[in-house]
Amino acid sequence: MTTRPTDLQLASWLVTAGRPSRPGAPLNVPLVPASNFLIGQGRHYARDDGTPTWEALEEVVGGLESGRAVAFGSGMAAIAAVFDQLPAGAAVVLPDDCYQGVCGLVEAGAQRGRWSVRRLALSDTAGWIDACRTADLVWVESPSNPLLGVADLEAIVSAPRRRGTIVAVDNTFATPLNQRPLDLGATVSLQSATKFIGGHSDLLAGVATTRDEAFWHALRRSREIHGATPGALEAFLAVRGARTMALRLQRAQESAMILAQRLHGHPGVQLTRYPGLPSHPTHATARRVLKGYGTIISFDVRGDAAAAEAVCRGLGLIRHATSLGAVESTIERRAALSGQQHLPPSLLRLSVGIEDVEDLWKDLDAALRGVGA
Repeated sequence: MTTRPTDLQLASWLVTAGRPSRPGAPLNVPLVPASNFLIGQGRHYARDDGTPTWEALEEVVGGLESGRAVAFGSGMAAIAAVFDQLPAGAAVVLPDDCYQGVCGLVEAGAQRGRWSVRRLALSDTAGWIDACRTADLVWVESPSNPLLGVADLEAIVSAPRRRGTIVAVDNTFATPLNQRPLDLGATVSLQSATKFIGGHSDLLAGVATTRDEAFWHALRRSREIHGATPGALEAFLAVRGARTMALRLQRAQESAMILAQRLHGHPGVQLTRYPGLPSHPTHATARRVLKGYGTIISFDVRGDAAAAEAVCRGLGLIRHATSLGAVESTIERRAALSGQQHLPPSLLRLSVGIEDVEDLWKDLDAALRGVGA
């Protein structure tokens, strides 16, 4: 387990973790583009033994979660490694509002008879507690993508469950700065490092963190046999991006709160979803379980899918692109994506970046009014 000094705040850990300590070493762990190493010093082959660059990323994220981390080539690779631990015929419970990559993975496995699936609303805490008694994997995504539902994670994670049941939390939207699933007793916490950790839309990576030594070894083994290793450059960039994550998150979620409040009252918006708004269905839970409400806003444009697409085209500063958690603000119509047709057709998911909030609002307001003109 990565040990973070108890008197060190998470923001300070992000800046200092994963650095060499040997006198004369570079200040930052360098990019190590190596597949193999000279035999005799404990590291032979990168796929099996890792590299110093991967290990720096694992130290940073492991310390954030106060666990032991395994870095992967993408968030989906980390997720697949968790599902790889399930026995044949396993019972899986996951939210009805769930990342489409997870939905695709689960559907494919169910079609092959690998597991059975039960879907629950995140707000159905009693249902989750009941499901924990018989499930092999309890998969919680909170806040959810893209409806931003917030689970009562403490109640779910602490619910009675069978020995060996895996409780996994996709912590990408909250980040370890706003939510710490392992502190509550989750088996594993997952991050798409592509998002807030990297923070600059220039890499794919994922990290799974656990405090269960046997589970950590199992994740490492899964990475090894499936070849789901991170790239050297991607790991290097993720560490560099993580240095500023606390600052970026603070700035972006302050702006997100302002924008959500303004969108909530805008004539061109039918419905605004943001955990920080009192109108959000799980706002009371969010106030209790999250340290911050995050940087993602979902809102329904007044009108149809064409109106929502017109808003995206009418924006200038905010970029019409997928993904989230980066320095630039991005927006997309989620129902346009494969597997997301169940969502409201005019729903837009906005990832708020670090631009000036007034510039962002001028851009949004103009695009919304342009459609309504």
